[in-house]
Parts: sequence; C-alpha cells; structure tokens
Amino acid sequence: MEIICYRDPELARESRYLPAATYNLAHTLLARSTNGCVFVPIRTMQYLAVLDAEEFVFIDGARKCWIDIAWRDFHPQSRNALDEPIPYQALYYLPDSAQLMSRLQAELPRALHELAGKERLDGPAQVLKFPAPG
Repeated sequence: MEIICYRDPELARESRYLPAATYNLAHTLLARSTNGCVFVPIRTMQYLAVLDAEEFVFIDGARKCWIDIAWRDFHPQSRNALDEPIPYQALYYLPDSAQLMSRLQAELPRALHELAGKERLDGPAQVLKFPAPG
C-alpha cells in the first residue's frame, strides 16, 4: 500500500515525551513490517497514523492525504532505561492541532495494541538449543 501525503506550512512545534511502551510497540511493529512503514487506523478519531523509522504522521479521514500532526526527531538513545519516555518533536500543521495531541497520545497506544493483536507472525520458526549449565 502506498499513500502520498502533503503538508501545509508548519505552524508550531513543541518538545514532548512519548511513553516508552508506545514507542517500543511501534518499533516492534515496524521491525515486523516488510515495507518499512506501518499503517495504524485510529478508528475512534477517524485518523490514520503512518509510522516509519523517522516519523509518525497523523492524517484525518476528512482531509485524506494532508498531514495534521507529525511526531519526529525521536531520541531513544537519550534514555537510561528501556522504560523511560522518549523525547520527540511534535509539528503542527493546523491551528487546532495542539488540541488533538492529548487524545492522540491516549488513542495511539490502544490502536497499536489492537493492530499487534491482529498481526500474524508468518515465517519460519527456529528453536535454539543451549547447553545445560554445569
């Protein structure tokens, strides 16, 4: 699947933190992806999140291919433990985009869990044999 997205001029930008569980799950799904991106429907908001290694973009169903908000410049290396939040930049392309942020941060983890629950793991499995200690 391919989607071409457009951006209005950036109206605002702010530093935020993404919970580690959300970031880790998103990157687990990305690692399983065969095309380098993940499409996450956020049905409760009628939004589509498109995740790739560099950014997460959010597209409103009414505006189709126009990005309303983008999350980028993730810095997972700045954390000391895997359960610490990840700093990132939120870019807003609409005047009211800042109001969507709290809802997106609540709904994206739910949508990621729903998608992860539906995903089938295809491919060969391998059992690793380790020698018994002692």
